[in-house]
Amino acid sequence: MRKFKLIWMLWPSFVVAGIANSLFFAVFDPHDLIAFGEPLHAGRIAIYSVGFFAFWTVAISSNALGSFLQRSTAEVNQCPFDPAERPSGCPKGEEERCG
Repeated sequence: MRKFKLIWMLWPSFVVAGIANSLFFAVFDPHDLIAFGEPLHAGRIAIYSVGFFAFWTVAISSNALGSFLQRSTAEVNQCPFDPAERPSGCPKGEEERCG
């Protein structure tokens, strides 16, 4: 079974968030942004930071979904219990074919 590595999602999404943040704020001035009908009354650095973390969250979510959907059928259907530890009534019973 392939082990889940958090860094496989965090590092690429960090790079993508940096690029997205740079491109977004190259086009839009932070003081021209409006949220809920009101202009943002925060400093530029604060708006850049919030924007970066928003882009990073979106990129992490995208990577997590991609990793989740990339699992093989063997990983999805693998029984989490050893044959001796399976509860009574388990459809896999005492057989070894589960994992």
